[in-house]
Amino acid sequence: MYTIKHAAELTGVPVATLRAWERRYGVVSPRRTAGGYRLYDDDAVDRLRAMRDLVGAGWAPRQAADEVAQRAAGAAAAGRADVPAPPAGIGAAPATEEGPVPAAAGGGADDLVAACRTLDPLRVAAVLDERFARSSFEAVVDDWLMPALSAVGHAWERGEVSTAAEHLVAHAVLRRLAAAFEAAGAATRGPRVLIGLPPGGRHELGSLAFAVAARRAGLAVTYVGADLPQASWLDAVAQVRPEAIVLAVPRSEDVPAAAAVIEAVRHAHPDLRVVVGGGAQDAPGLPAPALGHRIGDAADRLAHALAGSADR
Repeated sequence: MYTIKHAAELTGVPVATLRAWERRYGVVSPRRTAGGYRLYDDDAVDRLRAMRDLVGAGWAPRQAADEVAQRAAGAAAAGRADVPAPPAGIGAAPATEEGPVPAAAGGGADDLVAACRTLDPLRVAAVLDERFARSSFEAVVDDWLMPALSAVGHAWERGEVSTAAEHLVAHAVLRRLAAAFEAAGAATRGPRVLIGLPPGGRHELGSLAFAVAARRAGLAVTYVGADLPQASWLDAVAQVRPEAIVLAVPRSEDVPAAAAVIEAVRHAHPDLRVVVGGGAQDAPGLPAPALGHRIGDAADRLAHALAGSADR
């Protein structure tokens, strides 16, 4: 049995969203302790994962909840206790002549690289499902996902995986992170933060993962995505009026454009906090402090800094 906090970590769905899904859609009916605390069994966690994946695939929450209920009823009628696998492309492990492909074989980044080589979206989704079920979102991103994506990139550079396979993995991860961003909800009462990439910056998986972690840390995040022109940065700052902006600088090639955006924003809003993240955040020529390379720690650090500023 799992507490609601543990269930949130296992599914990557915030506690507030779990409560909302229970209250509005009846996705699960957790048991209660004598003190009134919710307890989730494995079947409830499986339902919540199915709900998460369907919502992440674009289903309306009500339709997703109805689908999860129908699957559970079908499983019970067939004498099975588990919730059937999600639809194609959302975490179902493909079958081969030798039987089902394991969700994730091996350790480190090997499982994602191996799935990438097959050019099989089902296997890639199964690897992501299995990994994100192991720990909190931040731990999985920092300790597995980012190193695994780097390994996929190196395998592509060596010609071990095709461009199509590398793109398949990138888009699968992008969809997973986008779903996690929506599931994290908008912390409307938290400090407002604007996150995105400079003009020409297109490697956005790290910045989107940080946006998810920032939301989970209680920040009201507006994510403006990749390749945002300088004028659009200024427009967004004027409209959102954030307490801080985070400019992702994933590659050294992105440094000049990022520096130009920082200078323009500071000229227009001299009191606005501007920080940088990403693989090239420590590069010379960036006139802003770096957040650090661990996404979870960086999100917590920024949330604490902004909370401290609000208290003064």
